[in-house]
Formats: sequence, structure tokens, C-alpha cells
Amino acid sequence: MKRAVVIIIDGVGIGELPDASDYGDQGSNTLSNLAENVGGLNLPELEKLGLGKIEPIKGLRSDIDATANYGKMAELSPGKDSTTGHWELAGLILDKPFPVYPDGFPEDIINKFTRLTGLQILCNKPASGTEIIKELGEEHLKTGKPIVYTSADSVFQIAAHDLVIPLQKLYEICRTARKMLKGEHAVARVIARPFIGNTAADFVRTKYRKDFSLEPFGQTLHQNLKDAGLPTVGIGKINDLYALAGIQKSVYTKTNEEGMDAVLDELDETESGLIMVNLVDFDMLWGHRNNPKGFYKALKEFDKWLPVFIAKLTGNDLVMITADHGNDPTTPGTDHSREYVPVLAFGPGLKKNQNIGVRETFADMQATLAEYFEIKSTGSGTSFLKIII
Repeated sequence: MKRAVVIIIDGVGIGELPDASDYGDQGSNTLSNLAENVGGLNLPELEKLGLGKIEPIKGLRSDIDATANYGKMAELSPGKDSTTGHWELAGLILDKPFPVYPDGFPEDIINKFTRLTGLQILCNKPASGTEIIKELGEEHLKTGKPIVYTSADSVFQIAAHDLVIPLQKLYEICRTARKMLKGEHAVARVIARPFIGNTAADFVRTKYRKDFSLEPFGQTLHQNLKDAGLPTVGIGKINDLYALAGIQKSVYTKTNEEGMDAVLDELDETESGLIMVNLVDFDMLWGHRNNPKGFYKALKEFDKWLPVFIAKLTGNDLVMITADHGNDPTTPGTDHSREYVPVLAFGPGLKKNQNIGVRETFADMQATLAEYFEIKSTGSGTSFLKIII
């Protein structure tokens, strides 16, 4: 009857990795830079868990007996996108990065997309999602052409107004693109980016974004749990990032609030196995838009929710709070940042205030949970279970 809850606070990094300069991310530190920007963080629940003991963060005490075990993990895979991070957390380490397109997609890819969908396109360049709909949204309304763009990450993004290309049609187009993008052009994610509004001044993206990811190339923690007969629940974009591989129950949520509510519901419904949630607002709404105040507000809302969550835990629970990459809202760039991610591991039956150190790979999470559940490991990562149990 063992149960684990993994909460991925999307984009909440905790300091640049040694190779951050290779990605243009030197100086990135999502939590510490955010704290300096807002005059210090007031996050009493995360402070109690030991967040301030991992790295110096203005406003968070480090001289406490933490109620959780704490440390940070490095990303061993090349890259800094969501799929890479989530796959490594589940025990799959990439040996080469997913393809990126700093000059836009090759002509043959766009021609194939046009042939398969019957649609001419606008854009085909790296762009901020909020800016590109301001730039091309009105032309899209006039012509009906979808806006196809990318970013510094391995993504093929399709933006469309929901009155021009209805949501389900947009998803169908994305599925076509997903099947098309393979081999050397196997991007990590095809992303539907629906928006609404009447003019460039009031165009806004809706919460009905949907990610269409590659299928994992090998066994994941989720698949090993499923093979062992244990339940697996994915909440938020977890389902999309793993292409549903090994996930038996999918709960689709579009905001942090919806995700946190779904976790509480699952604690009542799922008595054993793995519950994994991605809380996307930190990254999607605030990190990519360079909005420290919004980022901090979301952290405070998460912090306020934690006591409600912790009160529902039982003696068979192991909780891990971590992230998939950084997204420093204080730096000039609007893309993900190559950072360590925090780890706070706790539960009613676990030790407290143990320093798990600096882990060599995100896959240490998979190794720890595989040992906890006494199931087969993917073979990647080193368990820290003996430190905390």
C-alpha cells in the first residue's frame, strides 16, 4: 500500500549548472534571483520543509530543523526543455538533445505540413508566444492561416484563434504534425496554442494549450510501476509529456489551482502507487513572460496550499517536490534556463532534516522511487532512499 506523490513545480530552478554558459544561461538562478528582485521570499511552509537549506535564498531561513529532507539535482541529459527534464526524472537520460530550429523549420518540413493539412502558414521563426499573436493574429483572422513558430526549445507550436480554427480541429492538426515530425526532425513537442480576442490589443492565449510529445524511447518509472501492478496517475501535462506511456489514469488540468485541487482529490481516490502532477503556471504564465511578481504570487499560493495537502498524507506516503528545469523571470531571455532543480522529500514515516546533497542526475528520483516501491529500476540514477527512510 505504498504511495508516492511527485509535485513538479514547473520551471522553479535553483542555480545555474556548470555548463549553463553553453546554453546562454550564465547567472540564472530562478529562486535566488526572484528573491532578490522581490525583496525576499515569504514562504513559511516551504521554509519549514527546508527550501532555504538547499541554497541561500533571501527571506528563507537556513538555520532550522527542516521537516523534509533536502537537496538538489543536476540534469545529465543535454537540453533544458520540459520533455527532457520529465523523461530524466522518470529514468530516461538522453545522449543527444532534441532538434531545435533557431532559423525556423526547413522548407521541406513546412511544405510537408502544408500538403498534409491543406493549410498555408504564417511566421516560421522562433518567437515569444504572446508577442507572435500580437504581431500576426490579425493577419491570421483575415487569412485563416495558422501561426507556426518555435522557440529555443525543441517545439513545433501552432497558434490559432478558436473562431478561425476550432479547438478540436487545432488538436487534429497538431496530431498530424506530430506524426510528420520524426527521424532527424523528431521535435520533443508539438504544442497547440489557441487564443481569443478581437484585435492585437486584446489577443490572449487560452488555458486549452495541449502538448503532443514523442513517445519515450525506453522504459520509464511509470511503465515499470504499471508492469508491477501499481496504479499510476498523471495530472496536468504529465500525460502529454510522457505520451501516456505507463500512465493508467489521466487527469487533465490547465492551471496550478486545478492541479492542486486534483492532487487532493487523488489522495482520496488512489491509495497506492504514483501520483505525479505538473504545476505549469510558474513556467507558462510567469517565467516565459519575465514576470517576477506573478511568479512570486504563484509560489505564495502553492505555499498556502501545502498545509492542506500535508494534512491529508498517511503513513505510507513519500512526497517529492522538484522541478524539470529553470525559468528565471529576472533575466533578459524568455526561455527555460539550464539549472539545478530543488528536491524536498518527506512523509509521515520518513526521516527529517537529512541533506541528500547534490545529485548527479534527475534520474535519482526514479531510482529512489523504484527502490521505495521494490520494483525494477530503469537502470539510471542512484537511489537516496537509505538517507531518508
